[in-house]
Amino acid sequence: MARLIMRQMQDNQAGIVTSVKAAGELGRRIRDMGLVPGTEIKVQGRAPLYDPVALRIKGFILTLRNKEADYIEVEVQ
Repeated sequence: MARLIMRQMQDNQAGIVTSVKAAGELGRRIRDMGLVPGTEIKVQGRAPLYDPVALRIKGFILTLRNKEADYIEVEVQ
């Protein structure tokens, strides 16, 4: 298994969050959205200019800006 920054994931690629490297308010906000280590995610798609990215997580769709996705490390198969 490989580890990637979430921004590098392809459409329809799934993985498991391994770490959130953001600190302070941004890190808390990312974790409050459910992106904590051990969470399974899948990239649903991207906007036409590749920002934001849509993720399927825990049965719902979450969108993140690329600058937020840069702080999240994911293990993919």
